[in-house]
Amino acid sequence: MNENKPAWPHVSLAVLTGLNLLDYMDRQILAAVLPPLRTELQLNDEQSGRIATAFMLGYFLTSPIFGYLGDRLPRRWLIAAGVFVWSLGTLLSGHAHGLTMLIFFRVLVGFGEASFGTISPGWIADLFSPDRRNNALSWFYLAIPVGSALGFILGSWIAVHYGWRSAFLFAGYPGLLFAFLLFLLREPVRGASETAGQPAATEAEPPGWHAYLELFTYPRYVLVILGYVAQTFAMGAFSVWATTFLVRVHHMELAAAGGFFGQALVIMGLVATIGGGYLASFWQRRTGTGYVWVLALSAVGAVPAVFAAFTLPDTAQVKVALAASMFLLFLSTGPVNTLVLETVPVRMRASAVAASIFAIHLLGDLWSPWIVGKLSDRWGDIQKACLWALPGALVVSAVFWCWLAVTERRKAAEAR
Repeated sequence: MNENKPAWPHVSLAVLTGLNLLDYMDRQILAAVLPPLRTELQLNDEQSGRIATAFMLGYFLTSPIFGYLGDRLPRRWLIAAGVFVWSLGTLLSGHAHGLTMLIFFRVLVGFGEASFGTISPGWIADLFSPDRRNNALSWFYLAIPVGSALGFILGSWIAVHYGWRSAFLFAGYPGLLFAFLLFLLREPVRGASETAGQPAATEAEPPGWHAYLELFTYPRYVLVILGYVAQTFAMGAFSVWATTFLVRVHHMELAAAGGFFGQALVIMGLVATIGGGYLASFWQRRTGTGYVWVLALSAVGAVPAVFAAFTLPDTAQVKVALAASMFLLFLSTGPVNTLVLETVPVRMRASAVAASIFAIHLLGDLWSPWIVGKLSDRWGDIQKACLWALPGALVVSAVFWCWLAVTERRKAAEAR
């Protein structure tokens, strides 16, 4: 199917990437407007962290359901419904007048994003052959830093000039419109790009709920996810509290802090996501272990960079360390998501992505923003709270991904 319309995979990738950008912009609006929001609603740091946790509850609790449905039902309808629901939740967040209402609306946002985040990678995998898939997924996940940066930059600017509620309204309306673009796309056959466009890989019956237990029988998948969990723990807290850290500890204005974080995120994230994706693909073609080594080296390098970001006294030095941290963390974006898809059978891709989402959020950023907020309230020191929680999580990530890289290198050597 893809050979008959050679431009179709790239058009589909562009639409899905644009929606992913909106996804992450909506997600990060909360962090950008958190200081004025918590002031108006009279929230402490623990309660503020609980709002971020609410989003993750809606996101990861429903991802296994969408993983099950995504291996069976037409994906276009599931994704379109998800985009509509998360955009509606973002709009309603701008009308919240208390903690309970805001938590409910952020759960709704998470519910909608679970459908899109779970099913879209498998759609892209079916559009591109294995040798082009990692680069395609790197472009798709480029929306993480770009969308997040737009969330920080536009969210903080709008909050300063028009109020924090307007930021949610601005972010919510585009998704309602763009959801309809999905109905202009043709959904690829599952497994269409595995064997010269033939869907032979899909002849097996889609897995049932037992597929989530079957995933434990794939050791490479398990090591990928364990490292991903630890990295997500660190990145979740990092994204929520970095702007607040710059405002409180380094006395930056909210717009300046949000602007710096957003600009650094988009530049470092763009260069690292695309650069890491192409580097990993080149390395993979040469050695067969490029994906896993990019994961391992990025995690190892991020540990001292994040430690420096939360300990250096000079604001300029902190900015450099934060930018370096973002670059190293985003290097692994393409390869880690490619490995999630390629370490399991084709028939289980949506289930594998769903289990990944469930695990990295249940054990990762579901708790980390709340934990950092709790420690900050207890110690009265956001800097100390970040320092205790974040570098240690990245050490754990580095251990699992280095373990995977060494294992893959040993297997590659034995196969020669």
